[in-house]
Amino acid sequence: MKTTLRTTRLRLAEPLRISRSVMDARDAVWLTIEHRGLRGHGEVVASVYFGLDADTIGHLLTDAGLDLARHPNPESALGALRAGELPADGTPPAVVAAVEAALLDLVGKRAGAPAHHLIGTLTPPAAATARTIGITTAVSAAVRARCLADSGFRTIKVKVGAADPEADLERVRVIRAEAPGLRLLLDPNGAWTVAETRALLPRYAELGVEAVEQPIAPGTPDDLAAIAADSPLPIIADEDAVSIEDVRRLAGRVQGVNVKLAKCGGVHAALRIGELIAGTGTALMLGCLTASSLGIAPAVHLADRARWVDLDGHLLLAHDPWTGIGGTDGTVRASAHAGLGVRPARPVAPEPRPAQAPPRLRT
Repeated sequence: MKTTLRTTRLRLAEPLRISRSVMDARDAVWLTIEHRGLRGHGEVVASVYFGLDADTIGHLLTDAGLDLARHPNPESALGALRAGELPADGTPPAVVAAVEAALLDLVGKRAGAPAHHLIGTLTPPAAATARTIGITTAVSAAVRARCLADSGFRTIKVKVGAADPEADLERVRVIRAEAPGLRLLLDPNGAWTVAETRALLPRYAELGVEAVEQPIAPGTPDDLAAIAADSPLPIIADEDAVSIEDVRRLAGRVQGVNVKLAKCGGVHAALRIGELIAGTGTALMLGCLTASSLGIAPAVHLADRARWVDLDGHLLLAHDPWTGIGGTDGTVRASAHAGLGVRPARPVAPEPRPAQAPPRLRT
């Protein structure tokens, strides 16, 4: 098997502000695995939070490619990955997830089967996805909420954790007024203290918020579980639920865990987490980083297994270089095509240059 890498810049349609940062672009590294004329693709996006830049990702994927070359075929490599035999120990979960995605894509193409068939789902999953509204003005949030509702979205995730909690509440209040029939999720990205969380949750419950992700900073999962025990709203662990061991500690103690493939290590790891929390009272949420359709697609093939679906990372981009999972109408859909079912999108046409007057002839 031969591997190649390509790095690209994913620019957002507009900057996304959350409690800890503002983002307007993200680097992505694409992994392509080729075997006997067929290609499988995966994507890793750079993340300051996870300590991954494009150069580091490239080095890690190069090492993973050397490991893959030792296997006779993609099926053997995929089996080894799922057994924990590759990539090398210590490889970041986001890189493992991308290698698995490329192998799933390639194995599916070799079998003529979509990726969800490979994990036991016959009907292509489709699910209503949340759409994120970042920390912005109340007026801007109201306009966006109305546009999203008109476009077919049924769930909005509101980023909160601004310096002024009352500004957050007002933003949620106007979103509720503009889109009264939509489900609302809340995400402070760990910006609140325990005391602030206990004071704010009842007020958000009155506004019809459905659930709150990671209200307090990660690192004290027992505090998060204590908040969840008497919260008027479901509490979903995110930054406190990175590995399967993290989830094991919180299963049955919080109402949900946000599983991101780049965080847990891919589709197989997500399936293990789903099995772990089954019957515990903790539900599955599928989340994502800002990424292209290629990066989001593996999770879409799991979308029928989640209570909450937040797979809108590709919808935040100014131009998505891949296509195949939909989402602009509020619903993401796994393709019935072989593999991940995504393909390169048409390149964006260059902006026309202003017409210039012909040069004057000197006489």
